[in-house]
Amino acid sequence: MTNLYWRIIGKGKQNIILLHGWGLNSQVWNTIIPKISSRFRIYLIDLPGYGVNYNFSPMNVSSIANIIWENAPKDSIWLGWSFGGLVASRIAIDHYKHIKGLITVASSPYFISDKNGWPGISKEVISNFENQLIMNYKHTIEHFLMLQTFGTLNSQKDIYILKNAIIEQPIPTVENLSAGIKSLRTEDLRKELKNISVPFLRIYGYLDSLVPRKVSILLDNMYPKSSSIIMRDSAHAPFISHPDEFSKYICNF
Repeated sequence: MTNLYWRIIGKGKQNIILLHGWGLNSQVWNTIIPKISSRFRIYLIDLPGYGVNYNFSPMNVSSIANIIWENAPKDSIWLGWSFGGLVASRIAIDHYKHIKGLITVASSPYFISDKNGWPGISKEVISNFENQLIMNYKHTIEHFLMLQTFGTLNSQKDIYILKNAIIEQPIPTVENLSAGIKSLRTEDLRKELKNISVPFLRIYGYLDSLVPRKVSILLDNMYPKSSSIIMRDSAHAPFISHPDEFSKYICNF
């Protein structure tokens, strides 16, 4: 077993595992922990290569999912934000008989727009993003944080929270960040997610420019047994801009 560092918080009987997004770490969940800790036993992990677990070599989504699964409590609800949603989805696909549910937040089984009309990030934009990362890490991360909060009422406050999450933990290497971008560019879990039978909730931000809300409609048809929520005034980080509303949905699930 490969050892990973976890934080465990909460007094609830139901385990819930929270997986953060690209470039960040588990500190991003601090806004909702006080609101759900009485209902759940919360497992907070920095993805391999991020935060406290920074000393892992670059790897793809499947490898990240396998390492986390080795260390994780079974019969848990898995919640993944953005890139973390890909990891949580991979775990749900591979181990659906041993989990209680899947929640994806501002995430998509395929992040890239294509010629068939799938809504997402253009290949040109994500390629430019990867090139900029190599040339100027700090500027690229700041631009990414702006994209996550763009359009929200308190966007500057939300950026401040995200920036603090980054500086409170070790900074991931450019190699690990590049591997994450490659996964966002290449992973496609749309077909495989059709086979899971666990409760499945998808949460989106109406203002999200990285995962357009149109994805929700397509996936409503693709996964009719799942449910979706579009948070009206939120962008890519709804648990930061609207923690009370977001926590209510998690507890109801």
